[in-house]
Amino acid sequence: MTARLPEIPQETIAQWQQVVDLVAKLAGVPAALIMRTELPKHTVYVSSRTEGNPYDVGREYQLNESLYCYGVFKNDGELVVEDATRDPDWSENEDLDHGMSFYIGYPLRWPSGEPFGTICVLDRRRNESALLFREGLQAFGNVIESNLRSLVEIAERERLEAALQDSLDRMEQRVAERTRDLEEANTALRVLLASVEKSQLEHNEQILREINTLVIPHISKVWRFVDMDCAGGEYLKLVETNLKSITSTLSSKLATVFEGLTATEAEIAQLIMRGNTTKEIANLMSRATSTVDFHRNNIRQKLGLKRGDNLRNYLRSVC
Repeated sequence: MTARLPEIPQETIAQWQQVVDLVAKLAGVPAALIMRTELPKHTVYVSSRTEGNPYDVGREYQLNESLYCYGVFKNDGELVVEDATRDPDWSENEDLDHGMSFYIGYPLRWPSGEPFGTICVLDRRRNESALLFREGLQAFGNVIESNLRSLVEIAERERLEAALQDSLDRMEQRVAERTRDLEEANTALRVLLASVEKSQLEHNEQILREINTLVIPHISKVWRFVDMDCAGGEYLKLVETNLKSITSTLSSKLATVFEGLTATEAEIAQLIMRGNTTKEIANLMSRATSTVDFHRNNIRQKLGLKRGDNLRNYLRSVC
């Protein structure tokens, strides 16, 4: 437990020095002390700067039954010894080596209840002023314990802040690691997409080669069996044009445009691209011109064309 207790900062010790100096003055004693207990040692921690005070800071005692402070811990409270020379319980007290036969002391505790030490006054005679100052001495002891509570709270807050910072550091590290993982995954995905795109291009090239070698050469042969001026001729021209469009580098853009059209609208759009009028399209499809106009309006709306936009020019711009 002791290892986890906070250190006492020098500024606090300086304040305690003022406390014991004031206590010695108010009680009229040669020695006012704050003792620090770290078993088995009992050490002079702060000593009043008064004439006739024999207790130097840092002087150590082995805590035993002959010490006044032991009696404070035994009582778990106030100890008053008015004349140790006449009290057999304290006849072997080491403080009698300095003639200190008078003692008043109170325990000092950490917030946990663990002993910190004692606050006490000593004299070489029975001191009536010190006896009257007992409540004042106890009040100063409460001030010391309040300081100890503050130090523990500060240490705990610092511990929690350090733990929080450590948690944030570890979280930042995990985020950084996750970011690296995502970057690596993105790199792998880009490589995969590039591979897929390459495969798609190779596939498209294969299709284009097959169209160019297996389909288009036969179109010219079919012309010999079709009347150029009949509907069959127009549709054959349309097939030939579309095949060339498919094999062009911009055919994918045109296909994207046609995805939003119905089959009839796509057919009419292709005839418009060929330059056919509404009447010619109606004759080729055996439809009324009003029906063709209806589909033309639908095509314009789906393509987002305004009133002044030319439908044929737009379609040719994407083929």
